[in-house]
Amino acid sequence: MSTSHADHSKPTSNATAPPARPGWPEVIVGTLAAFVALPVIRLFGLVGLDEDPVVHGLILTAWSGVAGLIGFTVAALIRIRSWGAFSVRRTSGRWVLVGVAAGVIALVVKGLLNTGIIAVTGFSSDPQGTYYDAAGGGVLPLILTFVFLSVLTPIGEEFFFRGVVTNALLRYGPVIGVLSSSLFFAVVHGINIALPSAFVVGIIAAEVMRRSGSIWPAVIVHAVNNAALPLLVLLTGTPGPAV
Repeated sequence: MSTSHADHSKPTSNATAPPARPGWPEVIVGTLAAFVALPVIRLFGLVGLDEDPVVHGLILTAWSGVAGLIGFTVAALIRIRSWGAFSVRRTSGRWVLVGVAAGVIALVVKGLLNTGIIAVTGFSSDPQGTYYDAAGGGVLPLILTFVFLSVLTPIGEEFFFRGVVTNALLRYGPVIGVLSSSLFFAVVHGINIALPSAFVVGIIAAEVMRRSGSIWPAVIVHAVNNAALPLLVLLTGTPGPAV
């Protein structure tokens, strides 16, 4: 009798447990939340501040990270679960080093790809010129640009695009999960020179997360790439596309 009771209670427990990974509800609701946040943040950055390109640039530099965190938070609150479902878990020192190395590889690959695209098409319009305005505004704006691009944006965007979107799509297999989530990440950046950069970084970050089981190596990949822009401004005065 006691065995029968235990067997009967097991399906009930499984039925009420949250899924092992995020699904379409998290992707859809999180995306809507992030895309609602983006124009609000952008409007805040534009109203009354367009006469100050440095302040304007700093606000726009922070916006994607903030919007990503909003999207992630809303997605995570849909169904109560461990953050491990979004790959938010500790990682090893080895994977930290792998993240750094993968970030450097992504930086080189996207640089070569962008150079080739510009050489063939002549298309070099960069929608992220406001980042250069922010970084070139003095010591404090340069520091804030570095923090926003290499800390806030990688955490916000990786938590949402890899933690939510990639993990949800990995149920269809690693190829579909990595490529489709990276394409979505790239398209969100707009049809411009930042798109191929975002696609390259997205693929490498997603694959590093998938193999390590942790979001943090992906954050490091993203941070290495985004840190290049303020460093280039500091060393040469020449910006490069961030993602």
